[in-house]
Amino acid sequence: MTTSPLRIAGLCGSLRKASYNRRALEAAGSLMPPSMELSVLDIRNFPMFDADVLAEGMPDAVRRAREAVRDADAVLIASPEYNFSVSGVLKNAIDWISRGDDQPFAGKPVAILSATQGPLGGARSQYDLRKIMVFLDALVLNKPEIFIGMAPAKFDAAGALTDAPTREILGRQMAALEKFVQFVRRGRAQP
Repeated sequence: MTTSPLRIAGLCGSLRKASYNRRALEAAGSLMPPSMELSVLDIRNFPMFDADVLAEGMPDAVRRAREAVRDADAVLIASPEYNFSVSGVLKNAIDWISRGDDQPFAGKPVAILSATQGPLGGARSQYDLRKIMVFLDALVLNKPEIFIGMAPAKFDAAGALTDAPTREILGRQMAALEKFVQFVRRGRAQP
């Protein structure tokens, strides 16, 4: 009997083509155990959140992302740090995806990573993001925390993550996420 891989929905808080967070998300996907597969969500066409737009119906791009998060076994978020917090595009995506009583982050395992050009690696944005996820009843993986500081020195010109210590801890986070998803599943199976 073969089991289907764990589906991980990737959410990148940067739209820039050469984003270090997108590159880190892709590196995480390549470092996942064979039992996991990453699918990065497209949030580029999300409108700014507006309750009047929502009243007219959920935009198609948002509906697809909500379904992907709902169907995923876990979510992996790559968050840049803008002005000591999460990016506007990431906050907007979370605001849209979390609309409604059936918001799909509730009870969902979530792992967070961040990459920045500065030395702190997005630590401040992650703590804001963790608060948001707590409010949404997501189950956030606590450790290992991934803060990729001085990111330009850790990726090559083609965008590959080449820094060995960063690759090692990112691989450990992916292995921890796999175990965390299984732990959550076992807990839900209890009577």
